[in-house]
Amino acid sequence: MPNRKPSGIPLPLHPSWESPSDSVPEISEIQEKALDALGPANILDSLEEGVVAIGLDKKVLYLNRAAREMLGIARGEVLGMDCQKAMRSSVCSARCLLEKTLESGEPYRNYEISLSDRNRRTRLVRVNTALLKDAEGQVVGGVEIFHDVTQLAELKKELKGRYAFGKIIGQSEKMRELFDLLPVIAQSKSTVLIEGESGTGKELVAHAIHENSPRKDGPFIKVNCAALSEGVLESELFGHVRGAFTGAVSSKPGRFEMASGGTLFLDEIGEITASMQVKLLRVLQEEEFERVGGTKTLKVDVRVIAATNRDLKAAIEAGTFRRDLYYRLRVVPLFLPPLRERREDIPLLISSFLSRYNAEFGKNVEGLTQEAQNILMNHSYPGNIRELQNIMEHAVLLSTHHTIGAKELPRDLLPPPEERPIVDNVLAHPNALRSMEDVMIRKALEKTRGNMSQAAKILGIGRSTLWRKLREMGDIS
Repeated sequence: MPNRKPSGIPLPLHPSWESPSDSVPEISEIQEKALDALGPANILDSLEEGVVAIGLDKKVLYLNRAAREMLGIARGEVLGMDCQKAMRSSVCSARCLLEKTLESGEPYRNYEISLSDRNRRTRLVRVNTALLKDAEGQVVGGVEIFHDVTQLAELKKELKGRYAFGKIIGQSEKMRELFDLLPVIAQSKSTVLIEGESGTGKELVAHAIHENSPRKDGPFIKVNCAALSEGVLESELFGHVRGAFTGAVSSKPGRFEMASGGTLFLDEIGEITASMQVKLLRVLQEEEFERVGGTKTLKVDVRVIAATNRDLKAAIEAGTFRRDLYYRLRVVPLFLPPLRERREDIPLLISSFLSRYNAEFGKNVEGLTQEAQNILMNHSYPGNIRELQNIMEHAVLLSTHHTIGAKELPRDLLPPPEERPIVDNVLAHPNALRSMEDVMIRKALEKTRGNMSQAAKILGIGRSTLWRKLREMGDIS
């Protein structure tokens, strides 16, 4: 092909066509068609986002000013450069995003990749891709636009460090107090008792303590005490010798032995029997035990972290939990507040779960609608963080857009349709206040299945008053 200027775009406006010798480079027919589709390049040079265009032959047609600066490429060496050589991104070696777009016709939106310049400095960029078409609508190449989000990522990392410890996330005052305590607690061998409702993250706290302790290279062994019967639990904790019971065909070490040099996490400690409490107390005090059916005393070096969702003080008063074991476990007490008492942490948790399930399901959900966010912020969360995690997994899985709406949330989070307009219906009544009172009385009786005394207690009125109001309503004669 003869050496010629590409038609449709004046040469002075296209910086990538300039070479040190001011000669016009030879271009292929494929490149010429693609260049005709680009339009005035000086507009693209004014953008802070990087723009790269390639032809169907995977050769670079154009890099705007921001892209050249990010990649460390001079003007004169752009045209005809191999795309992979120019971009040096984290996905080039696997499969180019632009190549995928050219093959499928589907664009990528807000896909994060890393780019390296010639000085091996790495940037995190957010990428969008699109097809490049000529005036007749024929695909002649692809365009990639990328925005540098390195500083944003560093800020997020800094905030995560400020509002996280291990995998625990929170910005509420109670969680910040916990984050201040955990590094100090992690450095000791003292026994820790973590109390809190189910789903508050007690195992995460135990694991974070272990991972930040001098024992982090040792094992982290966990046992759910509520899931095992007394006989099985004893064997699991202390091990057994051959012939100790039917089925014991060989000796087996217990969890205390397996955790030696590391940490043993005893979950649901409040569920163990009285006899197991005695045996556990001895191990904590003497750091020694015998296997089930054995006579040899074994010494262990184990840090014990226990957790419970029960009120152990109430169990002590009821005579179901030993006071001496309670205080032996509670050398360092920690309490994890329920999610309803740390609502300012909900947005952080939502963001964390969004990132997790976007990656797991290959989605690109960016956030929630205001309606969905209001629903999640006002939910009571009886299942705490575990419930919120399940909600977000459900929502991301079902989402078909970049934003999660109320319809993607589990149905049981939404009030029944028939109950939503109840206030509006009552206010439309000519005697709205009396009508609301009638509704509340009937709801209370419905909830108590007609028990007058209980309904009166719920309503905060006397039984005789309730009787009189029912007569006025005409519900009784």
